[in-house]
Amino acid sequence: MSTDSTMPTTRPGDALAGKLRRTELQHDASSIPGREIVQVLTEIPAGVSSGWHMHPGEEVGYILAGTVRMEIEGHPTLTLNAGDPFLMAPRTPHNATDLGPETGRMLSTYIVETDEPLATFTR
Repeated sequence: MSTDSTMPTTRPGDALAGKLRRTELQHDASSIPGREIVQVLTEIPAGVSSGWHMHPGEEVGYILAGTVRMEIEGHPTLTLNAGDPFLMAPRTPHNATDLGPETGRMLSTYIVETDEPLATFTR
């Protein structure tokens, strides 16, 4: 199923949708069997954390605005600024916190298992 890019929506079943502003920009089948590609714009208000969560596939991300602390289970904490990319391995628990003073904005493209929630809280 494809989502018309002129009509952004919030993906149902996404655990983070109630905590952060997440706008689904694209959603379509992948050429990889059993996978789909979902692109999301996430806005994190200053001082807010996403909560520890994971995704059922890769997340390829780019910080559009703000400064985001990215805690990744088993890895050093990253401080990401506007213009910085990041890559999250499948099912890796992580937590993003916007350090302010402005709202953090990130663009993420997910290559995830079909029919799985895009994000699931782990703690």
